[in-house]
Amino acid sequence: MLWETVCSVVGLILVAVGAFCDIAAAIGINRFPNFFVRLHAATVGAIGGAVVPTFGAGLIALGSPELGNYRFFVAGVSFTTGLMIMILGQAGAHALARATLKAKAAPLEPCVHNALREREEVRGE
Repeated sequence: MLWETVCSVVGLILVAVGAFCDIAAAIGINRFPNFFVRLHAATVGAIGGAVVPTFGAGLIALGSPELGNYRFFVAGVSFTTGLMIMILGQAGAHALARATLKAKAAPLEPCVHNALREREEVRGE
């Protein structure tokens, strides 16, 4: 019974952290200067605002005895979904950023350091 309470409290804390990450990401998307930095804010929103609360929902399900044996199913689905979002969200953001940079579809300014451009200059591309 103590572990159910601990799981529920930790799950609720993770859901609250996820809400904070979503708010921070929304502010970042509106305030950041260019596409690439805004994409970073969107990725923070996807990971912090989707994965962390999904793990929290899984913990809340584990701490809910009224779900019976279904709580393990709900928790397993929550953890699996969180892992898939964590993997695919980062890969998708990277692919989107690289394609945008290669196509020169978004202005890069202000840019402090562009390692991809330096690599292309060394190769002669």
